[in-house]
Parts: sequence; C-alpha cells; structure tokens
Amino acid sequence: MSEQLFLKTMVGQVRALDQFGSWSHKSDNELLTEKYVKTKEELRNIPVIADIDEMQIKEIRLIFQAIALAFEMRTGVMCSVVMEMSHEGFGRAVVIADRIVIVNKFFKDAHRYSFRSFEEFVSEGEKILGDALKLYRSYYPIEEQAC
Repeated sequence: MSEQLFLKTMVGQVRALDQFGSWSHKSDNELLTEKYVKTKEELRNIPVIADIDEMQIKEIRLIFQAIALAFEMRTGVMCSVVMEMSHEGFGRAVVIADRIVIVNKFFKDAHRYSFRSFEEFVSEGEKILGDALKLYRSYYPIEEQAC
C-alpha cells in the first residue's frame, strides 16, 4: 500500500512541474528513472567536489514533499518539509508532523544523490514513509485513512 502511495505522490509531484506537457510522452517509470537513477558510470562523471544546482535541490526536495503528502494522505496529519542546502551540497531535509520530526536526512555531496535502480528508489521511498508512520505512531496513536 505505501509503495503505491509513495509512487502515486512522487509521480504527482514531478508531473505537476511539467507545465508545457514535454514529459507527457514518457511513462511514470521512465520519468522517475531519468530524474533519480544514475549508473555507476554516470556517477563517475560527476566531480566529487562541485556546486549543486538549483534544479537538483528541487528534485531532491520533491522526494520529501512526496513522502509528506503520502503521510498526510495516510494519516490526515499535515506535514511541513524544511530543507537547507549549501552550494557545496551539504545540508539537511526534515519532514515535520505536528511537533515531531518524522523524517531527518543529512546530505553530503547532494549533487551525487541518486539511486542505482528504479526499484531501489521506490524501496527507499517506501522505507522512509513506513519509518515515518511508525515513528509518529509511537507518540500518537493514529487511525490510518483509506487512500
């Protein structure tokens, strides 16, 4: 359930940015793979020390916004995403629900942040969402809503 919900919210976040329909011919898997999956060879071509561009920061933020939205859909609890990133790619992303930080991710070399496969990307999103729900439940018993 959470895998489908994470994917649904992630696709919605990415497709919402396509104002001119230039990605409409791509499948959801192709689009997410293009944005978030890099092979080892592609990573070798990215310098270890480099500045991160604004588009990459926005793409990373989309992952956490999708998790926050999926969490909201499952629980009915509003979330906020806070992300701070230096130009060198050091930073932090947090998702806050009520007064609890349900996701806390530190970044080092964020310009190289990626996944090796589409399945790994989905699995990581599912894991983060599951951990967030578990953490929140440990403080507040919640009834999950049907999505």
